[in-house]
Amino acid sequence: MLEVDDLAVQFTRRGEQPTRAVDGVSFSVAPGETIGLVGESGCGKSVTSLAIMGLLPQRGVQVTGSVRLDGTELLGAGPRTLRTLRGKDMAMVFQDPLSSLNPTVTVGTQVTEVLAEHRDMTGRAAQDEATELLDRVGIPDPRRRLGEYPHQLSGGMRQRALIAMALACSPRLLIADEPTTALDVTIQAQILELLRELVQGSGTALVMITHDLGVVAGLCDRVHVMYAGRVIETADRRPLFATPRHPYTGGLLGSVPRLDTGRGTPLTPIRGSARDTIPWSQGCAFAPRCDNAEDDCLTEVSGSTVPLEADGLRRELRCRHPLHATPAAAGAPAGATAASSAGASAGSPSTGSSSWSSSEGQQS
Repeated sequence: MLEVDDLAVQFTRRGEQPTRAVDGVSFSVAPGETIGLVGESGCGKSVTSLAIMGLLPQRGVQVTGSVRLDGTELLGAGPRTLRTLRGKDMAMVFQDPLSSLNPTVTVGTQVTEVLAEHRDMTGRAAQDEATELLDRVGIPDPRRRLGEYPHQLSGGMRQRALIAMALACSPRLLIADEPTTALDVTIQAQILELLRELVQGSGTALVMITHDLGVVAGLCDRVHVMYAGRVIETADRRPLFATPRHPYTGGLLGSVPRLDTGRGTPLTPIRGSARDTIPWSQGCAFAPRCDNAEDDCLTEVSGSTVPLEADGLRRELRCRHPLHATPAAAGAPAGATAASSAGASAGSPSTGSSSWSSSEGQQS
């Protein structure tokens, strides 16, 4: 359904060096499939989604590559084509609910205008459908909320209103950018179940953008880990959680609490920050933060950067010194040798909103 091929986004500003926020990202998602784009803030996940939707500004931004939805090229498509597709065939849940809703228009008007544009619904029918949508995403007293303005809703309720708008036309492709960030645990579970039903019931293709590994464990079929604008590891969910191969992936899994460790077990966060990178043209951007890094990580190979190569069945890896293919363990630092002390049941970290109960990434 969606095919992204060698997508690159570069921001330019007068008097400054261009910034390459997304660099050669490729992935695909089929009907009824859920993929996850995972990584720290600033790794290029949201820019990738905005490029797919055609929502990046025209000035100061250069977008190259290819984005196809059912064979239709989206990059370079005109406003009329994109307006026809957005909302009906593809929709997006934005990360910031406060800035994504129009503060001068009621919530009901913003939901019903989607129904009017793409489903020819107006009047009482549109009001009834909007009420049902708000009820599905867990907003109490939905009929009354239709007449309220965004500032009268809590952050979590605004987030749910955005999700209702995105689901209004049952799009064939849904991009969800941190859709559960502002929600409490109970509502988060309700929203995730709603998304799961949408994927399984109507065959919607879902791209889930998140840093919450618990969400990934419970919802995604396949995972693409991003760092400094590039995909550095791609695998099906269970193999990725059981045996991370890239030191960055291992660091992400080792830096969150786990259910199978003692109360006093310290976390092992990835040292440094996402800003401590080097240009990919000089080797691996993660090398300054990686305990596995060696001299060849900071050099080019045949005039190109560290390539994304096949690493077993349905797995790709961008690393010259990967972790050993053994189950991840508690406290595995970024670059540690894949936690050799781990047993087969390790790899069960827990986030504040969800927990893992097995090394296969099953959510509890």
